[in-house]
Amino acid sequence: MASLAPPYILCFFLLFMLLLCSSTAQAQRNISLGSSLTAANNNLFWESPYGHFAFGFQQIGKDGFLLAIWFNKIPERTIAWSANRDNLVQQGSKLELTKLGLVLKDPKGNQIWASGISGGDVAYGAMLDTGNFVLANSSAHLWESFKEPTDTLLVGQTMSLNTRLVARYSKTNYSSGRFYFILQSDGNLMLYTRNSPLDATNSAYWPASDTPNNGFQLIFNQSGYLNLEDKNGSIVYTLPSKGATRDFYQRATLEYDGVFRQYVCPKSSDQSSNGENMVWTRSSTTIPFNICLVIIQRTGGGACGFNSYCIINSELRPTCLCPEGYTYIDPNDDTKGCKQTFEAQSCDEGSGDADDFDFVNMEHTDWPLSDYEHLQMASESGSEDKCRKACLVDCFCAAVTFYKGDCWKKRSPLSNGMSDPYLSGKALVKRRTHNSTSKAGGTNARKKDQSNHSTLVLSGIVLLSSSVFFNVLLLAADFLVLFRICKKAKVIKPNGFLPEMNLHSFTYAKLEAATSGFKEVLGRGASSSVFKGVLTFDDNQFMVAVKKLEHKVNENGQEFKAEVTSIGCTNHKNLVQLIGFCDEGLHKLLIYEYMSNGSLATFLFGPSKPNWLLRVQIALGTARGLFYLHEECSTQILHCDIKPQNILLDDSYTARISDFGLAKILKMDQTRTTTGIRGTKGYVAPEWFRNMPVTVKVDVYSYGILLLELICCRKNIEEDVKDDTQMILADWAYDCYASGKLDFLVENDCEASQEMKMVEKYVMVALWCIQEDPSLRPTMKKVVLMLEGTIEVPVPPYPTSFISSI
Repeated sequence: MASLAPPYILCFFLLFMLLLCSSTAQAQRNISLGSSLTAANNNLFWESPYGHFAFGFQQIGKDGFLLAIWFNKIPERTIAWSANRDNLVQQGSKLELTKLGLVLKDPKGNQIWASGISGGDVAYGAMLDTGNFVLANSSAHLWESFKEPTDTLLVGQTMSLNTRLVARYSKTNYSSGRFYFILQSDGNLMLYTRNSPLDATNSAYWPASDTPNNGFQLIFNQSGYLNLEDKNGSIVYTLPSKGATRDFYQRATLEYDGVFRQYVCPKSSDQSSNGENMVWTRSSTTIPFNICLVIIQRTGGGACGFNSYCIINSELRPTCLCPEGYTYIDPNDDTKGCKQTFEAQSCDEGSGDADDFDFVNMEHTDWPLSDYEHLQMASESGSEDKCRKACLVDCFCAAVTFYKGDCWKKRSPLSNGMSDPYLSGKALVKRRTHNSTSKAGGTNARKKDQSNHSTLVLSGIVLLSSSVFFNVLLLAADFLVLFRICKKAKVIKPNGFLPEMNLHSFTYAKLEAATSGFKEVLGRGASSSVFKGVLTFDDNQFMVAVKKLEHKVNENGQEFKAEVTSIGCTNHKNLVQLIGFCDEGLHKLLIYEYMSNGSLATFLFGPSKPNWLLRVQIALGTARGLFYLHEECSTQILHCDIKPQNILLDDSYTARISDFGLAKILKMDQTRTTTGIRGTKGYVAPEWFRNMPVTVKVDVYSYGILLLELICCRKNIEEDVKDDTQMILADWAYDCYASGKLDFLVENDCEASQEMKMVEKYVMVALWCIQEDPSLRPTMKKVVLMLEGTIEVPVPPYPTSFISSI
């Protein structure tokens, strides 16, 4: 007979079994039948064992409650799955776990959603630490959220054949949106646009050509890779993803903009950090990389809807914009497209309203699937003008695109609009010169207006002769109309030194109220401060930037006069618009349109490098703005202070030149001037220091320095560098160019490193701009043409650095 085990071994065995049972219990917390959750503000939920995920109700603004699963330990509670995305429930709605599954009912007892099950009765539910919610009995899982994904995949989750992700509609609207991610029954992994409200696929805009068609399931594995496997379990394709360790939360989401992205977030156990470091960062999976350029579909409006166009912003997300002459159909939803703000051209023979139309010139823009006629010009000379005329006399033509003698007419509505520096050619969008939707088109319509006017006058005479009551009523109506017209037309002209410009004159008290006592500072300069404010025009509120000049500078008012007289007479998309001013003694203020994305300096010299394509767009926009000031404005203007702090960025990150306080206006017959040194150290052209007459070439020099900063994402002078040869950016850039080592300038910049031909071209343009001899510098018109690729960039000579010489 075997001897009994020693008591200490028996105790150890019992302790081991106890720990094992405890560990098993922690891995899953069962939710018993009859358990329920109620939609309320108390935010009660069912938590996974280690608290990584939670299942319950999330309140979505004021719209209602969403039954969802979310990451529970991240301050921003990111939703990974939802049940009732298209039918939010109100407070008091109830979710109950029954043997038939989960049932969601509204406060009146109407069933809104049910999980359904297969294979038996439910014994319990469980929220797992994988992010999967399961309904099970002793033998199997009867239902699980992983099998019915919404827009997100989690680690360990598998997409089988005919499974799809549906993007949400917008950042804050969780209802079904405009895009699908599908593993089709034929094994193809595809991205589609969604034909709402039919809930059907429209057109595919991905995959890449190397994606196989023999997939069986897509697996998000524990190493963070998204692998497409065949029936035998062999990996046939791996999405461009970057693996991550178990120290990170991970998710892959089809987002509202139609891009499939992978994200990681560190699992922080440091309670002292309060979760400050627990934020999602984008991994390498971004499919497609630029949706504006690939959302080419046979039908539909593209990434941004009809009559709009798409550009990529600094976060690599699409921004939807309307051409001039168009406005958003829904100001709260820019993806619904745009509508004309003018009456369409008449097709009546002899209407004669073609003279009432002109074109908006939009470089690097296209609506590629709106073509209905292709015209090939015999030669490029004068062919753009012929292209314009061909559209002008065609009442069906909404726009044309032109490139190297080829002219494409576009029908309305314009579709699949896109704008990108890599697109060749330009778009010319037709618009009515008299910007009115009520304006009649053509001679016949004008006769009709006159007839209507006569009828109204005759009716008025009859009314006047028939009734005193109607006389009073008509008189009151006249006063009301006159009052509204006067109110809308009330634009106070500046007095004294200022030219006649349609600028609003504001009292200091009104601007003080609009800025809440000049509370929120947007920026400060040597002689002024800029404050955020809100002004009301025609019962609509607008954000503005109020520039307040310091009293010590205001004594002679020269800076105030310079800024108002220079920018007040300009009108260009790459210049900040001046709205009005205040001139009350020492109180001199300027009111500009508000630029939501701040200055280029903040954007460019931050902790991370901005998107390369966006930097290219900003460089081109700034160059076009300067070209306008130098050659296209009614009076030639020298800005005299071009630097990143004076380039502002609007909602779509379009460059807008600002701060004309040092500007110099030249007379019609004047090409140069003599004046004291103006500008900022590092951007000032050498001729300022040599008492030479200055020309527009001083702005070209400053632009060259700015262009180098845009290329390299660093300031023009940096003393804290390891290598002294890199201290002055202009010198270092030429050394890198001359030695064939331009890759040093964009080191650790993956996007720019893949575009070295463009980097080289832009560096060469910048080196021409910063030549010490002003006569060697190109005009801004030539700079624009070189940047666009219209003309070749010759080899630049060595630009003697005046900065280094002093």
